[in-house]
Amino acid sequence: MRIGSAKQSYAADTALFDSTTQRVWMATLLFALVAFPFVVDDYWLYLACLVAINIASTIGLNVLTGYTGLVSLGQAAFMGLGAYTVAILQIRFGTPMLVNLLAGGGVAMLAGLVVGLPSLRVKGLYLAIATIAAGVLAHFVFSHFTQLTGGSGGLNIPPAQIFGVELDDSFKLYWVIMPVTVLMLLGVANLFRTRIGRAFIAIRDRDISAEVLGIALLPYKLLSFAISSFYAGVAGGLFAYFFRAVTPESFPLLMSIFFLACVIVGGMGSVLGSILGAVFMTLVPEILKLVVGWLPLGDNALLFLSPVRTIVFGVLIVFFLIFEPHGLAEVWRRIRRFFALWPFKT
Repeated sequence: MRIGSAKQSYAADTALFDSTTQRVWMATLLFALVAFPFVVDDYWLYLACLVAINIASTIGLNVLTGYTGLVSLGQAAFMGLGAYTVAILQIRFGTPMLVNLLAGGGVAMLAGLVVGLPSLRVKGLYLAIATIAAGVLAHFVFSHFTQLTGGSGGLNIPPAQIFGVELDDSFKLYWVIMPVTVLMLLGVANLFRTRIGRAFIAIRDRDISAEVLGIALLPYKLLSFAISSFYAGVAGGLFAYFFRAVTPESFPLLMSIFFLACVIVGGMGSVLGSILGAVFMTLVPEILKLVVGWLPLGDNALLFLSPVRTIVFGVLIVFFLIFEPHGLAEVWRRIRRFFALWPFKT
């Protein structure tokens, strides 16, 4: 006999969805994702695909920064490695899309292992600077290995094909980008129910104590870098197929700052936070475009938008660090608790 909310087995206690309500909401969400492309126009489909790509990269960075406590400003570089790998394979060999995505993730993962080597000796600001150096090196490679990367002009990518169908618009790409992102989210959600994920959290909370308890710091830190970079590489591959062009300027340092902002604003160490942060931060530039469009700036609107967007990202990071360090995920949890207790909440 089940008493209260007690679980009768370890499997039940570790179930990803442990209540009927959660299962119903998840089924409703999946139904909404399936119906979405049939009820919206091309602009919203474009935004949905872009949000999904950003979620995939954000959840990868959250594995490293939010769950393991290792700050990285090289996410854009890893995305670039994945994007260029996909572009080269698609242009030169015409290999299948899913194979290219896995290859892009693999190349980024190998680079992440190399970048992660200093993580045993340095952390915090010093590690962030090391990852910035990796981004600078990646930009140099993208710009100067012209025979492979096309130099400053970049590469134009032909549409991918699946079962003979060309994925040449947002509607068709949605059916690849969204399922891949959902699978990546489920992968991370289950990762932190395993020994590996709990080791990441222990390293984040107190790395010296974790080492005393028998957790080998360097292998687990490298594994965290590898997983994060793999996710970034796959997201970069989706980015390449979505925009069908990659250049060195497609992956600037500002993009890495953007993903770090997504993690902080959404909530570090939270899968839900990664989703909320990526959605919110992706929509911020669109809102800024509307606001700037209302201002009497004329032809200078686009010149005004870029620095304003950078300032807004910085302000949001500082605001959430000071006033809501647990991000939008904590705001959502408070709303749920309020309505769970209403009207008896005092």
